[in-house]
Amino acid sequence: MIRVILPAHLRTLARITESEVKLEVAGAATLRSVLDALEARYPMLEGTLRDHVTRERRAFVRFFACQEDLSNDPPDTPLPEAVASGTEPLLVVGAIAGG
Repeated sequence: MIRVILPAHLRTLARITESEVKLEVAGAATLRSVLDALEARYPMLEGTLRDHVTRERRAFVRFFACQEDLSNDPPDTPLPEAVASGTEPLLVVGAIAGG
């Protein structure tokens, strides 16, 4: 069971009342497999975390786990064991920009 924590605006969009989502992921726990499972369960999130066509991460979305930024890792890189086992959550964070 993979635990995912989403920012409030995405929880609102997906009508998720809990701060954490628990997902079953078939096969290896990678960022791609977790995002695929998340979008399958909450189709209204499709296109918010990754581009519809290229499936690349949106510029202002970051992924963290075990105090590491996984945002620029290849999508098929295995997630840390603590995330794969459900001990630690995968954090989805909306980046902030300004000037």
